[in-house]
Amino acid sequence: MPDLLLRRSRIGRAVVDVRVAEGRIVAIEPTLEPDGAEVVDADGRMLLRGLWDEHVHVTQAALASTWLPLGGAGSAAEAAALVRASLPDRPVEPVVGIGFRDGVWPDRPTRALLDEAAGERSVVLQSHDIHAVWLNSAAGRRFGVELDESGLLREDAAFAVSRAVRNLADADADAAVTALAETAARSGVVGIVDFEMAWNAASWARRSASGLDSLRIEAAIYSADLERAVAEGLRTGDPIGESGLVSVGPMKALADGALNTRTAFCTDPYPDGGHGVLTLPGEPLRRLLAAAAEARLTPAIHAIGDAAVTEVLDAFAATGTRGRIEHAQLVADADLPRFAALGVVASVQPGHLLHDREVAEQHWPGRTGRTYPFRSLLDAGATLVFGSDAPVAPLDPWLAVRAAIERTGDDRPPWHPEQRIRIDEALAAATRGRAEPQVGDVADLVLIDLPPERMHAGAVAATLVAGRFTHRPL
Repeated sequence: MPDLLLRRSRIGRAVVDVRVAEGRIVAIEPTLEPDGAEVVDADGRMLLRGLWDEHVHVTQAALASTWLPLGGAGSAAEAAALVRASLPDRPVEPVVGIGFRDGVWPDRPTRALLDEAAGERSVVLQSHDIHAVWLNSAAGRRFGVELDESGLLREDAAFAVSRAVRNLADADADAAVTALAETAARSGVVGIVDFEMAWNAASWARRSASGLDSLRIEAAIYSADLERAVAEGLRTGDPIGESGLVSVGPMKALADGALNTRTAFCTDPYPDGGHGVLTLPGEPLRRLLAAAAEARLTPAIHAIGDAAVTEVLDAFAATGTRGRIEHAQLVADADLPRFAALGVVASVQPGHLLHDREVAEQHWPGRTGRTYPFRSLLDAGATLVFGSDAPVAPLDPWLAVRAAIERTGDDRPPWHPEQRIRIDEALAAATRGRAEPQVGDVADLVLIDLPPERMHAGAVAATLVAGRFTHRPL
């Protein structure tokens, strides 16, 4: 690949030339001679390090674009009506929908409601947080699950049905993933941590061999596959395939559920008196962290409720391991400084707060000042990294950045504005610690057309991975 010279790129307040050779930045000067390099005029656009989405369920996010969207349904009855209206256009079974938010509905989902809407057509509806599925009787029979009157399955039972649905679409999944990766590149994304609940090493080896090269991928391993990973000698950071773009990611485990499903494990009760579900309690969690450390797999532990966050931090402290907590949506004040003290990264999804404020106010009353506590975490010395949790939120890093600095996505006032962070802090969380490129950096870069605080996916002028354009409309 020939050298590249990005002429008139703006880094900070300086307009400079940037030379890239063998996939790295080798010079940043006011003026550089081409010396045989391909010259691209950045025309004064801001140059940043490329953005990462630190939490994606790639296959589900890719397939979700073909599923029935239910985010606009204001009740179970409205969701069922959307299913009924969609049936003539959806001949393939099961009919799959995604995005329902029953946590704020005035009525309750029932199996009978979906049976009436779809008859003998099998219907699987995934909740907004993907921790629950709503099935009709035909779908229950198809997937061999016993349903109660609600038709709802939560946590592991829901994940099993979701995996079965995804596996039915395997023939189309790689094409959908390729399209998703290209869309991400157009948004300035250079890398994704894939938390698809599957054996991701094989999926990404196949995709890489077929030529998918628009992103870097860190393919997570789930705790259920830890023994297999150890047997195959996989360690976080090890390459997968020959492209140099795919590597082994962290080891994922779930310590609790989710807010909308009311299974996030919390110190204070939900309005119905429950505290959620602790799916991985202390001693098993400590054994898992120790095993991951011995296998040289970085642990990434899902914890949303404050009691779950405490439990996970206790396990990190007891084992002396470092890693990540995924989500950390509700955090006790006493736990804020423990992230930095224990070397635990807070992997957070700012885009979620845009649609969680109603359900949080309803189910976590009096505690929402500790919800998505980005300012408090940073002030306590924690390291933040941003993700989307797509398909829960769009795979759009600029949405996450704006949500973190504005705490609103519409004309409502900011939700707990005391937890807003600065644009430089948000960019650092979106670019793995530093937004401004330097000599010696891998040339994973993005050129933008607007000030960062006003950026959106359509204003990305170019994206480069290892000095190679993956998106180039300029």
